[in-house]
Formats: sequence, structure tokens, C-alpha cells
Amino acid sequence: MSDSSEDELNCGDDHEKTSWILFKDRDEWSDVTPLPQDDGPHPVVSIAYSEKFKDAYDYFRAILKSGEKSERALALTEACIWLNPANYTVWQYRREILKALTKNLYEELKYTDRMIKYNSKNYQVWHHRKVIVEWLQDPGEELAFIETILCKDAKNYHAWQHRQWSIQTFNLYDKELEYVEQLINEDVHNNSAWNQRYFVISNTTKFEQDVIDREVDFALKKIELEKGNESAWNYLRGILLHDSKGLGNNERVRHKCEEMYKKGCRTNHLLACIIDICQEKCPSDGDSTSLFQINIAYELCNDLSKQYDTIRWRYWDYIASQLAIKLKTDSSN
Repeated sequence: MSDSSEDELNCGDDHEKTSWILFKDRDEWSDVTPLPQDDGPHPVVSIAYSEKFKDAYDYFRAILKSGEKSERALALTEACIWLNPANYTVWQYRREILKALTKNLYEELKYTDRMIKYNSKNYQVWHHRKVIVEWLQDPGEELAFIETILCKDAKNYHAWQHRQWSIQTFNLYDKELEYVEQLINEDVHNNSAWNQRYFVISNTTKFEQDVIDREVDFALKKIELEKGNESAWNYLRGILLHDSKGLGNNERVRHKCEEMYKKGCRTNHLLACIIDICQEKCPSDGDSTSLFQINIAYELCNDLSKQYDTIRWRYWDYIASQLAIKLKTDSSN
């Protein structure tokens, strides 16, 4: 935190800025002896804490040692959190104070609203919100609140993690597919949204064939929009893991891949998919069909290694070498 941010005692609310008063200069804290941090007699690299930080945390250590749970102690935790939102001990002690004082937990949710606004990628504040929702057993505001965060950062890991926890814990699946589809339509590359779609499907279906067919069609339509979109290709593969026919025998996928290839598409994801299809379709008896499929996969590995996915050339050369061995073995049978 910069010093200018530290001066904003009310978590950055522009209309409520007040000057920071050191705790040692506050009359209500005159009965507490601050407890300095003990870095040992010969600290190797001393951190240059600001005066505000050192003052607040010296008083926090004092009340932590004494076990004081009061309104002023609660206010002190807020100051300490604002100075360092990642301090687990302060958050934990704040929760202990909330319980001891039987505070209004809905007000605490509003507090986390403000803190997440300024620390949206901080694990501790999200964990604190999770605990408060668990205590309340009321997720009524969670999905709408998370949407406001995702509107600013659609790939915020902590927001998605909290959303999945909320949905799974309180069975809030009803309209999630529609929401996720909206996000994918807005940004087809949003891997977090694709992951959320898989999460919902996994937890609400048994991957019946009609579900698999529907999701395969959905993925293929999005691939058609952006053929190099890794998220959609990965989703397609994930869905086909649940198909008893496998990747190699899904005619819809095979025909689509052949069509894209014939039209000149050479994205590494398409070529990798064709390689997998060829390998999966290869029978083990070494007949002409097997040799043909292996040879196609071998040539595509060389294309990827030398032209379309050169950053992973070692991987594709390795796959090609394994195919060459199989090609030689099958030819001799």
C-alpha cells in the first residue's frame, strides 16, 4: 500500500477520507502498551516498515497477546488489514472478534464488498467472505456480487473459485449455463468460462449421450468461429472423454476436422486432434487401414514440428518417432 492509500481509513471510499492518526496518539489506546515485532538481535534484512504500519501492528500484537475482543480491537483489525490485506492472522482474529461480539454478519459482508473491490486477487479476503457466508448459511448475494467482479476481470481465479464453491455448496446451478454461455459469446477465448461450463455439466448430468452430442455441437460451433481457440478444442476433448465411442469414432468430429483441413485450416489444435483420431482408429492387426492412419499421423507430426507448432518440436518429433516404430512393426507383420 502506498502512503496515500494508507491515509484512506475507510477502505478508499472517496467521500469518507480521514487523516490517519497513529494509535499511540489516540486517547482510547493509552492503556495499551504496544508490542514491537521481534526480528532477533541481528536481522539479516530488515524491512523498512512505514511508521503507520509499525504503529498499527505493534498495537495489534499487544491485543492479540492479551486476547482482547472489543469494538476498538475490531477497528484495529480493519486498519491492519487495510495496511496489509494478506495477513492471515489479522483476518482470523477479526473473525474471532466478530463471533465474540455477535456482530451483524451482513454488515461484514458489505465490508468484504469494499475490500474485494480494492483487493480482488487477494486470497485472504475471499476466504473471509466464504467463512461469513458459511456462518450465515445465506448465499443470496453471492452470484450477483461475483458477476460484478467478473465484469471487470472475467478470468479472476479467486472469483471463479468462490463462485464454484457457492454453487456447489448451496445448489445454485439453475441458471449458470445461461450465464456461462453469455460469457463465452462475449469472449470465445475465456477459458475460465469454458471451465465453468464443464463444471456445471459435470455436476448436473451423468454425461448421457444426448448431453455429449449437445456439447460437442456447441464446441464445434465455437471452433468454427475461431479455429485456433485452444479453450474450445480442450473443452471438446474433455467432453469426448465421456463418450463411449471415443474421439476416433465420433463421426461428427471426424467429418468436421476433415472439412476444416480440406479448406486449408492448419491450426496446431486441429492437426493434433486429427493425429489423435488416427491413432485411436488404428487397429492393431497391421492391415492397410492401420498403416494409412499411422502414416497420416506421422506426416502431421512432422508438419507440426517443422512449421505449425515449432515451439514444441521436441514433443512432436517424439510422437513421430513412436509412430515410426509402430509403422515399421506393422509393415513387417
